Amino acid sequence: MIEIKAKLVRADSAIYATGECVECLIEFTHKTFAESTDRNANTTNLENLAWASVQLHCYRKTSYSTPSIDKTAELTELIGRTALDAVTQAPGEVIVTTKPKILFCDLKLQPGETKMYFFNEMVPRDGPPTYRGHDIRYFYKITIATQRVKSKVQTLTVPIRVLPIPLIARPDELPVTVETNEELAPTNPFLEKREISELEISWHHLKNVTARRAPKFYRISNKRGFVGRFCLFKPAYKLGEDIVGSLDFGNCQVRCVQFSVKLQQQELPIRPQPDALQPATPSDDVSSLNSFDMASIASGIAVDNLHKSETSGSARNKDEHVPTGKLSTISTSHQVCYATLQTQVVVPIPLHVTPTFRTDLVDVKWRLHFEFVTSVMMDFGTPNPVAGELKAPAELPVETMVWNLPVTIYAANPLQIYAPNQTYNLLIK
Repeated sequence: MIEIKAKLVRADSAIYATGECVECLIEFTHKTFAESTDRNANTTNLENLAWASVQLHCYRKTSYSTPSIDKTAELTELIGRTALDAVTQAPGEVIVTTKPKILFCDLKLQPGETKMYFFNEMVPRDGPPTYRGHDIRYFYKITIATQRVKSKVQTLTVPIRVLPIPLIARPDELPVTVETNEELAPTNPFLEKREISELEISWHHLKNVTARRAPKFYRISNKRGFVGRFCLFKPAYKLGEDIVGSLDFGNCQVRCVQFSVKLQQQELPIRPQPDALQPATPSDDVSSLNSFDMASIASGIAVDNLHKSETSGSARNKDEHVPTGKLSTISTSHQVCYATLQTQVVVPIPLHVTPTFRTDLVDVKWRLHFEFVTSVMMDFGTPNPVAGELKAPAELPVETMVWNLPVTIYAANPLQIYAPNQTYNLLIK
């Protein structure tokens, strides 16, 4: 009996970014039982493994219709790269795969003997992130395959989570790195200069984008008049941060009774485009931009020029032509603000969600969904001469209006997300 154990070197987090190196320790042990142990039978109880290899695969499982030509081409390319056909038995189709790395050939183990191997591989930069949506799923697995002599191929899979890191497409997007004390010190010509990797540059650029504060003010009104003003301090956030904004109801013509803010994830299917390319038309909605186009955010361009909201009826009629896709509400903030002049909005972003990304089949976006309950009754109530207090009205005429504000969510550093991994094992009898 042979036992295979696999454990990621990063014990505190089984999460990696695109372009980061995945490291894994793999053990092969010849398991024996105490009652069957015999020193004279060591030579006859040798376990022989013909080979073992390790690969990183990205799977896609979707209900969307994909062209059969693409599937045939992908399968042909996959078979051309590797002879391991067992991975195709997993649920879903393989869309990204790395080259197989051979651990050993013709391994012989004595009873109780253990052999340990080290595997490392770079996560492809062009691969999608880990995502579990309504109609499509992307997931990554490290596939460890081995075969005993005259037996079938056995596989052990280790799942990992992958976060997307935007690529820097243009040289003007390169961040200005901060000089350290070591760089300011006199240079030594005999020391090798440390080169900054592409991943470090992307992390530094992402930090600059999410840390830059560019307050935007939005005037909220309906057909009856001015309701309030909303201020969003920055348009880009990272996983684990709080979306903080402020609402000012001063000098309002329509009083806001209560409101709720929901952080929603949009899953939009990408329709195949016709042969004739249509020229791009400008839009006020930031969700029409590519999620990986960070130049507009870095240059300080306004992400949304929407300054007015309509009532619920007109807003629905206006949004009928805009596809919303499948929506998932992640966080909700609710406040009663009938007698409030100023208040703040805090909506947390969980660490387990998937940031903004786009592939050939799906476009995942984020937005803040506002629901305002307004009333034209400006008085707080009628004075009560007996108790000297205000008497609340028995009836309050209200109207509801909605407003959607797109935001961009980026990945956080995987080391900041605590997700302990476990040891995965397989017994080959």
